[in-house]
Amino acid sequence: MPRLLGPLGPRLRDALAPALDRHEAFASIVVQVLNAQREEAARSRAATSELAAALVRYAQAVMPVVDARDRAAQALAVERGELVVERVERRAESLARRVDGLGALSDRLAAVEAELSALRTALAAPAATGAAAPTAPSLDAGALARLRDDALYVAFENRYRGPRDEIRARLRDYVAAFAGLAPVADLGCGRGEFLELLREAGVEALGAETNARAVQECRERGLAIEAVDLLSFLRGRADGSLGGIFAAQVAEHLPPPVLVEAMREAARVLRRGGLLVLETPNPRSVTGFLEVWTRDLTHERALHPDTLRFLAAAAGFAEARVEYRAPVPASARLQPIPTEGLPQPAAAALQEAIERLNDLLYGPQEYALFAVR
Repeated sequence: MPRLLGPLGPRLRDALAPALDRHEAFASIVVQVLNAQREEAARSRAATSELAAALVRYAQAVMPVVDARDRAAQALAVERGELVVERVERRAESLARRVDGLGALSDRLAAVEAELSALRTALAAPAATGAAAPTAPSLDAGALARLRDDALYVAFENRYRGPRDEIRARLRDYVAAFAGLAPVADLGCGRGEFLELLREAGVEALGAETNARAVQECRERGLAIEAVDLLSFLRGRADGSLGGIFAAQVAEHLPPPVLVEAMREAARVLRRGGLLVLETPNPRSVTGFLEVWTRDLTHERALHPDTLRFLAAAAGFAEARVEYRAPVPASARLQPIPTEGLPQPAAAALQEAIERLNDLLYGPQEYALFAVR
């Protein structure tokens, strides 16, 4: 270096010496700082490791306590839940007993109201015709008993078959089938809902009913009705004098010999092309049999659809078909079962079994026979 710089070397070195000294001092300071930082980082790592070890020891000591607390809280929550459920069940049972009591009271009041209404109408009938009003003793025990029985059955129908508006809505679909077939007879017309529908549609109709209270209700509404049993009503008609015959929830009340004779008489009094419609509970549906047919004490015999079809053909009807009605809501039927993972044959067999059970248990609750003369 001195040889390269020549005579300027000593003087340049002397000039740069202060800068070199400062640079050396700065480098020394930087080294000290780096050494101090490295030592601090080492201490931090050691402290962090110690803290992590302490946290692990703490967790090991606390977790059993936490687990015990959680188990105790869970047990307490279950116990509290069981107590709440028990209280709710007791309240529900109490409420159910009250509701049942109110239902029984409501049924009793409905029966008494029907009896009183029938009795008032019977006592007022002579006055309406200008005759002297009878006194209570003029109604003998037999008449009173029949009056009470008829009123009781009307109250039963009001309670379980449904109010007038509901029955009208259910029967409205039948009206179109009798268009152009007047006169139409409604056998066992009850409170006259179908007679009203036919009148509103401009179809001449006449009812037959043996229930004295129901006859009174029909006459109060201006409906044409005869207080006679259906077999006597049919026997009193000429051959081919009717275009249509309707009977809803009636056939199952008839003893077999009466039903057979009624079918024959219906075929006789209907003109060619006339229509007979018989609606009845469907005994092929377990729900229909249990919920509809078995409820009524006056039901005589459950009628299989094939039975009515056969009787219609035997009586001389040219055509007979069955239409099922009153389906069970889909939500009340058995639901499909997930078949993921099952072989296809097994899945298909399972779904088929569910459908067959639905048809048996939850089939339509009623059906109607449509027989053409």
